[in-house]
Formats: sequence, structure tokens, C-alpha cells
Amino acid sequence: MLNPEEWMDINDLHRQGNSIRAITQITGYSRNTVRRVLRQSAPESFSQPLRASKLDPYKAYLAQRLATYSLSAVRLLGEIRPMGFTGSIDIVQRYIKELSTSRSASARATVRFETPPGAQAQVDWASCGRLPSGESVYAFVMVLGFSRMLYAQFTLSMDVTTLLECHKSAFAYFGGWTQTILYDNMKQVRLGQDRMNPLLLDFAHHYGFTPKTHRVRRPRTKGKVERMVDYLKDSFVLGRSFADLEDINAQGRHWLDYTANVRIHATTNCRPVDLLKKEKEHLSCQASVAPYPLQSVAVRRVDAESFVHLGGSRYSTPPEHVGKTVTLVHLGQKLIIRAGDLTIAEHPAAPKRGSCMADPKHIEELWKLSTKMSQDAVSSRAPWHIGQELPVVEVRALKVYEEAAL
Repeated sequence: MLNPEEWMDINDLHRQGNSIRAITQITGYSRNTVRRVLRQSAPESFSQPLRASKLDPYKAYLAQRLATYSLSAVRLLGEIRPMGFTGSIDIVQRYIKELSTSRSASARATVRFETPPGAQAQVDWASCGRLPSGESVYAFVMVLGFSRMLYAQFTLSMDVTTLLECHKSAFAYFGGWTQTILYDNMKQVRLGQDRMNPLLLDFAHHYGFTPKTHRVRRPRTKGKVERMVDYLKDSFVLGRSFADLEDINAQGRHWLDYTANVRIHATTNCRPVDLLKKEKEHLSCQASVAPYPLQSVAVRRVDAESFVHLGGSRYSTPPEHVGKTVTLVHLGQKLIIRAGDLTIAEHPAAPKRGSCMADPKHIEELWKLSTKMSQDAVSSRAPWHIGQELPVVEVRALKVYEEAAL
């Protein structure tokens, strides 16, 4: 018997226009189950449970073992016999098959949820072969979740700077941006399991949207843009020739305006360009935000002396950020250093290459930290060093360190 959430998922899929066969493929339930659910006006109420099985007391244990290891029925039977199980191996085999079927259906099930206007966009990259010059070509693809309005831009790189430049072009094309943008776990977006690219975060903070990534090994949660990548390749890229990058982008823009965004979309049964009129009312307006100064933004790692390097010059940071990645924003005659959303340092721009811009507070903090570490190292010497004469550590004035830094 399905629970109320599963019952609602099937009915939602049916309201979205999916056939019984399509719902079966999406959810993994049988056609008879789907038909029965669609005939019901409400979820089934609780019914009398089936006759108890000898395996019931051991099902939780078996499920846990199977979730961790791929064990055979013979192995599992041997484990639960000493626990008191008196049934046959056939019961164990049926339960293993039942669990396997359930997990397979769960892995395939991806309920398509339609997002309201302005709520979400999805982004992906696609490899599109080579130009006559031999250079590899990539396509940046962004699709608005509600209207299915599509933007594509061809590039020679997939680095984070190119990614953000393409975002700015897409925002201009759509006339705004959504509340969230969904990505896969590309390295330009996520540097690690729990760490987003700080430059992307700074860009998102500037425009006021939330970047999200799909679950690991669950790319179907980004299905709208995945389908648009296939559509772009099939409808535009394949079977055409392009002279250079400018040519492929010019032809691509014509295809967007006169083919992709004016076709009747198979899911919405509307033209994306028509639905954009409704969605545009809910997009954040581009005119309300100054363009992101991408050319003056860089990502650096703080060195062991708590400095970062930019343009041949050095800038100090608080020493607690040693080894961390920070974002450098060059605004006019000022350089701002950020760790996530927090500004940790501000400096005048270096007057010439080779300059060392050191904040006295940072030098003082580094000096205190170095002194404390030296004292801790002395105090932690092994007992057999106690009583031995230790070298005298010269204590210098803070001014000496400031002059050395300069």
C-alpha cells in the first residue's frame, strides 16, 4: 500500500500530462498500481497488516547489512540462524529480491516538479567538437525553469571567469535572473564536498541569487537543462559548419531567436518566448544592479606569511586566514579581500609592481602569533631538556618587522 506522499506524487505526475506508461517508468510502480491510484479519490486508509512472517524480527538487520554490503542469501541465512531464525532460505531470498526491486525503483524515480515564474534556472556545459582552427568549443547553456526560455553561448574555455561572463550575457538576454540557479558539481562551482567556489559565491551575492548543486550521482534533478543540451546538439550543432567562434555564436543567436525559443515546448505546450513575458515580471531586474566587475576579481590562497599576491605585489591579511582561499576585488584605487561574504582586509592599490601593502595590525597579529608559537615550542620540550641551558631568543621591536615587510 502506498503512503499519502507516494499517492500524491502519482497524481501530480498525471496532472502534468504524463501517461500511465510514463508514470510507471518514472516511479517504478506497476501499471495496475498507477491505475488503481488514479481511480481513487483519496489515499487508501490503513488496512489490516498481512500475516506475520518468520523473517519479520530480522528484516531490519538484513536491510542494514544489505545497505552496507552486497551479501548473498546463504551468507545472511548463516548470520540470522544463531539469532533464532527457523525459516528457510527461500524466505530470505524473496526478501532480498524485494529490497533490490524497491531500491531500483527509488533510484529511477524522479518526480518532475514545475517551478513558479522566476524561481529557478539551470546551467550546464556541453562539449561541441572543434573549430576549423582545431580549438575545442564548449557551449554554456542556461534555461529558465518556468518558461523554458533558453540561452546558449559558445566559448573556448570552461573556466570560472568564462562561466560568470556567460551568466552576465544570459541575464542580459533574459532581462533578469531567477532566485536560484542550479548547477551540477562542476569544479568551477564546487571546490569540494562542503566548499563552493568563492568567486561564484561573490558573484551570486552581488546579484542576489542562491547557487545550488544537485545531489551527487543524481543529475536528473537538473533534467530541464540536460534535455536542452541534447536539443542544442541535435537541432543546431550537428550537421552544420562554422568558420570561427564569432560565426558559431552568430548562428547560435539566430537559432535561439527564430527556432528554439519560438517553438511549442512539448511539456508546457507554449512557446518559451510567450511564457517569458509572464516570468519576466518575477525576475530580478538587471537595471537594479551594477554590472559585476569581473575583470578586477581574482581568487588567491593566503601564503604562510599571511600575504596574498596580485599583479606582482603583496597584500597582508589577518594571520588566521593562512592557507585559506580568499577573493580579491579591485575597486578603483582600493583592494578588498574577502573570505566568503566577510571582508577581512582593505588596502590601497599597490602604486607599482613589487610593492608590499602591509596593514600594521596584521603584522602585529602575526608577530604575536609567532611569539606565542615560539614560547609554546619551548615549553613543550621533553623532560630530559629541563635544566639544560636554552638559547636566548632575541625579542625585536614591532617596527623591525614592519620595515622588513616593506
